[in-house]
Amino acid sequence: MASEQHTGAIPGVKYPIAIASGKGGVGKSTVSVNLAVALGATGAKVGLLDADIYGPSIPIMMGVHGAPQGDGQKIEPLNGHGIKLMSLGFLMPDNSPVIWRGPMVAGAIQQFLREVEWGTLDYLLIDLPPGTGDAQLTLAQTIPLTGVVIVMTPQDVAMQIASKALGMFRQLKVKVLGIIENMSYFMCPHCHESTEIFSRGGGKRASERLGVPFLGEIPLDQELRIGSDLGQPILTRAPGSPTAEIYRKLAEALAERVRIETLVAPVIHMR
Repeated sequence: MASEQHTGAIPGVKYPIAIASGKGGVGKSTVSVNLAVALGATGAKVGLLDADIYGPSIPIMMGVHGAPQGDGQKIEPLNGHGIKLMSLGFLMPDNSPVIWRGPMVAGAIQQFLREVEWGTLDYLLIDLPPGTGDAQLTLAQTIPLTGVVIVMTPQDVAMQIASKALGMFRQLKVKVLGIIENMSYFMCPHCHESTEIFSRGGGKRASERLGVPFLGEIPLDQELRIGSDLGQPILTRAPGSPTAEIYRKLAEALAERVRIETLVAPVIHMR
């Protein structure tokens, strides 16, 4: 099994957590960025690894650019909004397309895990590419993950897609920490009326059907979209907004799930 092939944990990193989705277009990277900043706002030390090799978007969403420095042994991650960052986007700033076969993708992810000086972190969020492929397999076989969070949209059809991603991680013996429903509804900034553009409740139904926790739902928010384009996460751009508060609650829910999953069972001395 994959869990038997681990080469060891990342030194100094307490909880490596994958952020995954069954398909593209669900806002997984937006969730990863804002969840990382929300965890950092609790006082935790957080890193964010952009493992979406074919579509690295973390540099834009975090508003961080430039080439990482190294000493020949380790690469120093960049920093944005208090979060340590690494992305292929920092190494290919000219927006060149990545035309790589599976082994090259696997090699890049292993380098980001092993050759980056992450230092001491409470959480390392790993933004995976969508689907079930080489990146997911490499990650699960390289380090012992604390768990994975599945991001999905509200439609019932999204449940089938999310269940495939969830099933893959279960086969790889990775704990599913929970499901996050993104794009749950649109709140009009003028009349404050809620509109369920993509239906609603699919994430909750999926969690019940698949037997995993439901961490929460995130609305469509114009400020969130603008902030992503400008490199300003919602807790930086609009810390008093309802969406910023939603991300704070998601961070709390995720931290609690990690606490529960990593509790050490008490030793019972038999008489």
